[in-house]
Amino acid sequence: MKKLIFFLIAITLFSIGFAGLYAAEQTNYQNFELDTLLHEIDKPQKPVITEDYIIFTSDPNHRYVGIAFDFENYNIVHPFKLLTHTDENGEVTRKHLFYCYTRQHNKTSLKYRLVIDGLWTTDPLNPLTEYDNTMNLYFSKVEDPNSVKLYTKTQKKEGVHFIYKGEEGQRINLAGTFTNWDPWIYELKETSPGLYELELPLPKGKYYYNYYIGLTPVLDNTNPQKIYSNDGRSASVIIVN
Repeated sequence: MKKLIFFLIAITLFSIGFAGLYAAEQTNYQNFELDTLLHEIDKPQKPVITEDYIIFTSDPNHRYVGIAFDFENYNIVHPFKLLTHTDENGEVTRKHLFYCYTRQHNKTSLKYRLVIDGLWTTDPLNPLTEYDNTMNLYFSKVEDPNSVKLYTKTQKKEGVHFIYKGEEGQRINLAGTFTNWDPWIYELKETSPGLYELELPLPKGKYYYNYYIGLTPVLDNTNPQKIYSNDGRSASVIIVN
């Protein structure tokens, strides 16, 4: 039955033709966090996993790329969109095609296949595949997306372990709602060149914080949870359970 579904979808794609369907739609995300993540991807690569998203990318020179997931029985092909970059001279370049999956299912893995210019295939940028004997097909796979974290700080019994990565020889301070935003109370220790750490006991609750270099606030680039105010201020967010 699944083979038949694949065949019918493929036939449908070919019957519609390349002219209208295989034109990537340009996008301009209003979600600041997602827009930042997308522009941080310099070139097409294996799936990028964050706390809230799994971002699939593809070569921008393809006319059409779509993705179908196992939890939808591969019945729906979601089209990729085109991300562009405009330089200071107004020149527009194609960065990559992408599809952003918002994590909303309690799953330990996702299997998927791509449709690239009308042909079903595994993801050429993802080395993780799985062979299905019943269908005689390979599927691309994202392992354990619901538990993978990008955080480099961990919550321990003795407190929250904050980590900052940057240039060596700096003075890095930590401030937040737990210090009334006083940047001089806590200083991270450089434990190895460019790696700064601080263990801080915090009770249960939700906190906003930033690292500080002098009086300049710096977001925690290992933590995807951030807030942005209307006046342009930003802060990282942590929840201690």
